[in-house]
Amino acid sequence: MGVRMTLNLSLQGLCFLLSTMVAAQITELRLMHGGHRCEGRVEVKYEGEWGTVYDYKWYVEAADVVCRQLGCGHAVDAPRRAHFGSGDGPIWLFQTVCEGTELTLNDCHHSPIQDYRNQRLSHNWDAGVVCSGFVRLAGGDGPCLGQVEVHSGKDWVPLSDGNFTLLTAQVICAELGCGKAVSFLGDVSFRESDRVWPKEFQCKGHEPELWFCHNEPCPGGACHRGAVQIFCSVYTEVRLMKNGISQCEGQVEMHISGHWKMLCASHWNMANANVVCQQLGCGIAVSTPEGAYFVEGGDKIWEARFHCSGAESFLWNCPVTALGISDCTHGNTASVICSGNQTQVLPQCNDSVSEPAGSAASQEIAATCSDRRQLRLVDGGGPCAGRVEILHQGSWGTICDDSWDLSDAHVVCRQLSCGEALNATVSAHFGEGSDPIWLDDLKCTGKESHIWKCPSRGWGKHNCRHKEDAGVICSGLPACCPQAGPGDFLNLRMVSEDQRCAGWLEVFYNGTWGSVCHSPMADITLSIICRQLGCGDSGTLNSSIVPREGSRLRWVDQIQCRKTDSSLWQCPSDSWRRNSCSSKEEAYISCAGVRPKSCPTAAPCTDKEKLRLRGGDTVCSGRVEVWHEGSWGTVCDDSWSLAEAEVVCQQLGCGSALEALQKAAFGPGNGSIWLDEVQCRGRESSLWDCAADSWGQNNCKHEEDAGVRCSGGRTILLSTTAGIRPGPNLVRGIFSLSEMLCLILGALLFLVLVILVTQMYRWRAKHRALPGFEDVLNEAVYEEIDYLTTTKEDLLGSNGALSDDSVTKLPYYSRDGEENSDFQSAPAQRTDAPSEDYDNAEEVPVPEAPPASWMSEGEVPPEEENGMRASQTGSSLQFSRGVAGPGKEESNPWLLQGEEVNTVYDDIELNALGTSTAVFP
Repeated sequence: MGVRMTLNLSLQGLCFLLSTMVAAQITELRLMHGGHRCEGRVEVKYEGEWGTVYDYKWYVEAADVVCRQLGCGHAVDAPRRAHFGSGDGPIWLFQTVCEGTELTLNDCHHSPIQDYRNQRLSHNWDAGVVCSGFVRLAGGDGPCLGQVEVHSGKDWVPLSDGNFTLLTAQVICAELGCGKAVSFLGDVSFRESDRVWPKEFQCKGHEPELWFCHNEPCPGGACHRGAVQIFCSVYTEVRLMKNGISQCEGQVEMHISGHWKMLCASHWNMANANVVCQQLGCGIAVSTPEGAYFVEGGDKIWEARFHCSGAESFLWNCPVTALGISDCTHGNTASVICSGNQTQVLPQCNDSVSEPAGSAASQEIAATCSDRRQLRLVDGGGPCAGRVEILHQGSWGTICDDSWDLSDAHVVCRQLSCGEALNATVSAHFGEGSDPIWLDDLKCTGKESHIWKCPSRGWGKHNCRHKEDAGVICSGLPACCPQAGPGDFLNLRMVSEDQRCAGWLEVFYNGTWGSVCHSPMADITLSIICRQLGCGDSGTLNSSIVPREGSRLRWVDQIQCRKTDSSLWQCPSDSWRRNSCSSKEEAYISCAGVRPKSCPTAAPCTDKEKLRLRGGDTVCSGRVEVWHEGSWGTVCDDSWSLAEAEVVCQQLGCGSALEALQKAAFGPGNGSIWLDEVQCRGRESSLWDCAADSWGQNNCKHEEDAGVRCSGGRTILLSTTAGIRPGPNLVRGIFSLSEMLCLILGALLFLVLVILVTQMYRWRAKHRALPGFEDVLNEAVYEEIDYLTTTKEDLLGSNGALSDDSVTKLPYYSRDGEENSDFQSAPAQRTDAPSEDYDNAEEVPVPEAPPASWMSEGEVPPEEENGMRASQTGSSLQFSRGVAGPGKEESNPWLLQGEEVNTVYDDIELNALGTSTAVFP
C-alpha cells in the first residue's frame, strides 16, 4: 500500500514537472523597430504577453538562432544596449547562451522565464539582431544589382527564373531598399553543383517582402535550371514636362526615390538628350535649351550628372557622377527638344554643300550639322578620358593619331567640359574602335570650339587602321571656372609604403591627387570604396593613426553613399574644395583584402608566387605576368627567346619551354608593362635573376606582351633553406654537342684521378707502418720480461700453486663457451698500483712474440689475424684480448694445478716515441 502511494505521488510530481516545462516555453518571436522585418529589438511571447530579452551574454550565436528561426538568413550583428530602442512590458529572458546550432531560442540555455524587472533590470539593455535577410542580390557591383539568391536556413541558393515577373522583382528591390526594379534577366547560368530554391514566387507587387509572396513548389518537383538577375535603381522613370503636360519636349524630370525631381543642366549634353528621346519614343534629340521650361515651385533640383554615350536604352544605364557636385544654380534645369517620333529621320549633314562663306545658308548648315554631331570618350573609365569618337552621319567613328598632340586634345576636353588636356594618347591606348575612322591629320590650334572645325584631310579620308586610334585624358574640371562643377576623370587609390588595400585614401581630380576627408564615412561608404578598389566587401576607418606630414590638397568631405550606389563617384558629398578639412581628418582605411605590397597573397611569398601565366589554354601556357609594387603587369617581347621562356617554365614548375611567343599571342594584357629587354642565359632559377631594363621602363605596347608555352609536366620543387635556391636543370639548346662531350670526358678523367690518388695513399701508408711495427713489438716484449720475473713469486704460493689472493690479479679464460669465445674478466679487479719503474704496461702476461719471418713479411699468424689491428696514427702499441688463442695454453708455465688461466693481457700500451702504432684488439 505504501509503495503504491509513493508511486502515485512520484507520477503526479513528474506530470507536474512536465506540465511546468511545457508551459515555460516561448510561443512566438518577433523583431521590432528595425528598418525591415529581419532586424530590430528581440521580443518573445510568453503566457500571452510580449516581452524583451536582456542583453547579458547576448552574442552573435544567439542572434543567428533568432535569424534562422524567423527565416531571415544569418546574423550580421547582435547589437546591445537597446540599439533599436527600449521596449516595454516584461523582460522575460536573462543570460541567454546559444551555441548557434539550435533550431529555436527555446533550445538555448537561459535563466528561468520570469519578469526580470522584479530583479531591478532595465529595458536600457534590451537585445537586438540584424539579419542578412531572406533574399539578396549577389555577384554585382553592389547590393542592388545581381543574381537573386534566397537563404535556405543553411546557405544561399539561387532562385529559379521559372514564372518570375517584374512584379516579383519590384518586391525584392523594395525589400532591399534599392528603389525600384528597372529590369531583370532570366536564364542566367550557374554552377551545376548549386542547388536551386525548390519553390517559385508569384508576387502581386504590393507585398512588403518576398517572404509574404505566394509561392508554390516547382512544377513536377523540378525547377528550371536558370537563375535570374535584377537591376534595381533609385532612378526609375523619366519625363519631359511642358506646361504641366508630358510630351516630346520640355524640362527633364526623373522619378528618384519616390519623388519627381528636375535635373540640373550643368554637364547635360546631346548624348544624354538622345537617350531620353529614344527612351520616350520621341525620336532623336534636336537641341538642349537650358532652363527654357523651368517652373517655379518644383522640388529641389537633382545635382547628379549623367554621362551617356548615346547608345544606352535608358537614362539610368548611363554612368552617374554625384561626388563633389556643387548646388545647381536657380533655374538652370535641363531641357530637351526631340524630333517627335521614332521613325523621323533628320536630314544628314552635307559637307560638300558649297555656299559663300559667311552667308546665312552656310551658317545655318554649319549650325545644323554641329548640333547633330556628337563627341564622346570611350573605354577610359570615365567620361573625361578614353578613345575619341565622333557621331557623324548616324555612325560613331574614331580619329587617327597622325599629328595628334595636346593642341588637338585641348579642343576635345574643352568641348566636353572636361577641363584641360593632360595627355594626348596614341596607338589605341584605350583599345581599338570598330566603326569608321572619320578624321586624320588634325592640326588644331587649341582654340577651336569643336574638334571637327580643326583642319584635317576631310571626313572619312585617312591612311590608318584602328590600332592608331587617338585618345585623351582630361583634367575633368573646366579651366575657366575652378569652382563650377566636379571633375569627371576621377581615380581612386590607397597610399601606403608596405601594404595593398590599406592606406590613406586619395582621389585624382583636376589633374592632381588629393586626400579624402573621413567625416562621416559610414559602413556602406567603406564597403563601396573597398569593393571599387578590388579589396573585399568591407573596410574599417582608422582614426587613431598619426596624421601625415606635409601639405597636400584635401579634395572632398561629407561623403554619404547609399546602397544603390555602385561606385564612389555616385555618392553625394560636399563640393570639391582644395582644403575641405584638416590633416587630422584625412581618411585612412583598411579593407578586408589587405595584404603586403611585395606579394599578391599573404606574406611571405616566393618568386614563384609573383609570376603567373594568363590567357592560355592550359595552366602552363599563357601571357607572362609579374607582380610588382602591388599590381600585376606584363613583360615586353623585346629580346624574348627560348632562354627566357625556359626560366619562366622552370620557375613555375611547368617543365621545359616549348615556345617563346611574342606579339600578344595570348591576348594583350592591361595595367603596367613591368619588364622589357629581359635577357636570360636559361639556367637562372628565377626571372628576377635575369638582366632587364629598370622596372616600368619600356617602349612597348600591350600588343607586344610576351608569352610562353611549357611542356606542362609539373615537377615537384624541393624545398630550400636559408633562401638557397635549388640548382637549375640543364637546358636544351644551351650547350653544343662538343661541349657536352668535353664535360663527360672531363668528369671521367677526374674520377680516374681520384681513384689513383686514393690507391697510392693506401700503398704508402701500408709500407710506412710495417718497419716501425716490428721494432715497437720487440721493445715492448723485452720491457715486460723484467717485470714479470720479479712478480712471479708474488703470484705463486710456496707449493707452487696460485694463492687465493693472487687469483684475482689474473684474467681468466672460460672454456664453457664456443671455441674462440671472448675472454672474461675475473670476479674481482686488481687494486694494487704498479711500481714506479713500470713503463705504462698493464699487469697482464705478454703473449709470445711472433716469429721474425712473420714480421719481415708484414703478416700475422692465421689464427691470430682477426685479433690484431695496425694503425699509423699514434705512437703506442696496444694488445687486446684474444691475441693468443686457446691452443697456446698448454705451453704456458702460469697455468698451474689444472687452472685454466689466460696468459694474455686485456690491453698493453707501450709508448715508443717516433714509432708507429699497432693495435691488437
